[in-house]
Amino acid sequence: MSKLRTLFEKIWDSHVVESKEGYPDLLYIDAHLIHEVTSPQAFDRLRKRKLPVFRPQNNWATMDHNVPTLNQHLLVKEELSRKQVETLKRNCEEFGIRLYGLGHPNQGIVHVIGPQLGITKPGMTIVCGDSHTATHGAFGTLAFGIGTSEVEQVLATQCILQYKPKTMNIKISGKLNKGVVAKDIILYIISKISTSGGTGYFVEYSGSTIDSLSMEARMTICNMSIEMGARGGLIAPDKTTFEYIKDREFAPKGKDFEKALKFWKTLTTDKGARFDKSLEVNAEDLEPMITYGTNPGMGIKITDSIPKESDFVNESHLLNFKKAMEYMGFTPGQKMLGQKIDYVFIGSCTNSRIEDLRMVASFVKDKKKADHVIVWVVPGSKQVYQKAVEERLDQIFIKAGFEFRQAGCSACLAMNEDKIPAGKYCVATSNRNFEGRQGPGARTILASPLTAAAAAIYGKITDIRGVI
Repeated sequence: MSKLRTLFEKIWDSHVVESKEGYPDLLYIDAHLIHEVTSPQAFDRLRKRKLPVFRPQNNWATMDHNVPTLNQHLLVKEELSRKQVETLKRNCEEFGIRLYGLGHPNQGIVHVIGPQLGITKPGMTIVCGDSHTATHGAFGTLAFGIGTSEVEQVLATQCILQYKPKTMNIKISGKLNKGVVAKDIILYIISKISTSGGTGYFVEYSGSTIDSLSMEARMTICNMSIEMGARGGLIAPDKTTFEYIKDREFAPKGKDFEKALKFWKTLTTDKGARFDKSLEVNAEDLEPMITYGTNPGMGIKITDSIPKESDFVNESHLLNFKKAMEYMGFTPGQKMLGQKIDYVFIGSCTNSRIEDLRMVASFVKDKKKADHVIVWVVPGSKQVYQKAVEERLDQIFIKAGFEFRQAGCSACLAMNEDKIPAGKYCVATSNRNFEGRQGPGARTILASPLTAAAAAIYGKITDIRGVI
């Protein structure tokens, strides 16, 4: 009898080119996604070694991290950003890689354009020099971030050396309460297992709650798998997945789609297959979530209080907590509800898709932002931008006093001009709240698009359930 396998094991095993005990596996990569920040040194190494890109057709490049989100038709102002953007363009031209640069209708955040173009498909291996490559796992793919030296490996060979991670299953069952969305699910999980709880594992999310989610919501959850220390996250493909992929630019067509569909339907964890670790979550226990500290694991239900020092038994955890409280300007035991905020950022590869923008627009329609708050809405791609304009979501945002910007990573990591000033509080739909992540001295509070929208309107952290 053949061994029962998890979905992760099926995809991994089918992509192993060579395996030797005590060594990492040599893994074939179906799609390599490239952006301007982690690729220059890799291309330079190929140049020095006089190597071509082995399979340019399996590589896609875009500009996202450093790009401005205003006046993208003009020359990039910041010198380093301009240099990286120009270098990527030059490298792609030299090595024959397709590039979605500024002004191209397919330009956008790398983890937004992959799925929307149909590059991302079930059963694939996908890598990118970016930790949030885990996003693509929502399609039943084995997707993970890599470093610059590994980018070079993939460019040169379309393969990568990797040790096989352990497997973890997180089963989420039940119906979500009013005002609770995918971002709240993943923030809750990370708050419970910590930012190191998934270290060494590849996570498969399952359960009735996951089954009920849209593809965009599933992407939000898989995106933040890395924030619990996991190598990546994935969800078995189903009818929702197949309908999302059909007719997209790089999706198979006609008989090829039917053939692919037959294969995709086999991509499930075998009944009785064992995971190295399993967790269960009851969706009905969830509330809107908010972070109070300087890592995504420092999160609480929006009605709860920040922990007290006496809640920590581990000395290093206590020191980290004290440091976070000092940086954030919060007091142990205080409530987050009612905390005044200065900025709201709606965007990033976690929450910048059209569904996220619709969610925000549905709440802010016919409302005005608080006078003291600056709000940036940054779509994740040119296509999302155009769709928002077609649906007149941009007009809803503008009438509410929000700034509707052009596609890019923006204030998620502040590598362009979109920086939060020191000492200011920003409620962000992004994935990380590290010290200085959104600019030197910036104080980041992670939340869902709905909770961020409520903060923008009321100028303070607000329980969305009381205002919808």
